[in-house]
Amino acid sequence: MSEKDEGKKERIKELLRQINEKGEVGELKEEFKDLLREISPLEIPMMEQEMMEEGVDAEEIASMCDIHVELFRESVQDKFDLGGLGEGHPLKSLYLENEEITKDAEKLGLRVKDMKQGKKSGKGFGELAQFAGKLNKIGRTHYTREEMLLFPYIERRGITSVPEVLWRKHDETREKIKDLLGLLNRESWEGKPPIEEITETASEVSQSAIDMVFRENNILYPTVKELLSDGEWLAIHNQSQGIGYYEIEAADWNPGVEPKQPYEVTEGIEKGQVEKLPQEIKGMVDVSSLRTDDYDPVRAGDQNLEFGFLNKTELDGIFRTLPIDVTFIDSNDRVRYFSGGERIFPRTKTVLGRPVQNCHPPDSVEVVNSILDEFKAGNREEAEFWISMGPKFVHIRYFPIRNDEGDYLGTVEVTQDIKEIRELEGERRLLDWD
Repeated sequence: MSEKDEGKKERIKELLRQINEKGEVGELKEEFKDLLREISPLEIPMMEQEMMEEGVDAEEIASMCDIHVELFRESVQDKFDLGGLGEGHPLKSLYLENEEITKDAEKLGLRVKDMKQGKKSGKGFGELAQFAGKLNKIGRTHYTREEMLLFPYIERRGITSVPEVLWRKHDETREKIKDLLGLLNRESWEGKPPIEEITETASEVSQSAIDMVFRENNILYPTVKELLSDGEWLAIHNQSQGIGYYEIEAADWNPGVEPKQPYEVTEGIEKGQVEKLPQEIKGMVDVSSLRTDDYDPVRAGDQNLEFGFLNKTELDGIFRTLPIDVTFIDSNDRVRYFSGGERIFPRTKTVLGRPVQNCHPPDSVEVVNSILDEFKAGNREEAEFWISMGPKFVHIRYFPIRNDEGDYLGTVEVTQDIKEIRELEGERRLLDWD
């Protein structure tokens, strides 16, 4: 580090001390923001560690996390005009999540430093487990929304390397958090906690999470802010709630346009947009040679389903191939459909249109009617049975089908031989066709 950079770092440390002592930012705000623009956020945890070594208490430094995140937010907002996005905008939600991730990751790192110095060893394991459990939500919420909702829009414009690199980084962070949670499981300690391995892994989790915040705030988010339209952001917003957020409540947001899915994007990256992209993006891809993905998933003859587009041949093929038997009974208790292929319980076309009560032995009709009555009344959402049939262990489930208003449309029966599923143990994460 150059003498000039070292001077900036020392000044930031001094500002953090002064802000913490006074409890307010005031006149120090602008200087702090100017310095933050010139350094990487990744250097701040290093400064905090140095401050601990200089005798500053970890609790004081933990309170500084909130302060510098607040100031960093303002410096980022100046750069990317976050205020202009409006409350509830998906990109603003991602930034706000990154503030929470930064604070939680840094607090985890601070607890590790405490433990390395021999403080709070007993209480420390519980706190580490608490922070690790909390950070584990990043992969299920924040990262998943980016991978499932944001990346497709970048890929549609021909930029595939950036999502691939970031997804790998996401998975590295997920794996580190999983490793930490495993190490913090007291049942695996065999009487003595692996302190060195725990603290090392926890430090890696903290640094990895903060590193992802830096990559997203400085590379990914400026890119998508420049490229995506309001319609694309609205489609992302509408689907975000189903995945969830990390430690924030996202406000409703509607720019008054129609939502636009990735397959509806036809425009490429314009020259003016290229000039505004981060240098890191320009260094990873040859923007001038990018080609928009022009694949259209909607073809002539397709059924426009709520979650996709399929033709009759594909629909039949799917249900015939699935390792389950499916039978559908409409609201009049008449059999309307059954899947083909190899079935556990034989079906023939003569059953179509037949009252379902007539498809069961007389002794079973009372049970059938009871299930249907409960479904129609809205009192139940599932009925299940399981029976042994020679070498098979058969699981039978019934589910009511309802429209968006909750009106009863019919019942679907799903039958599956789960003998081999019940015998599964451990995990298989790699393909093994041997």
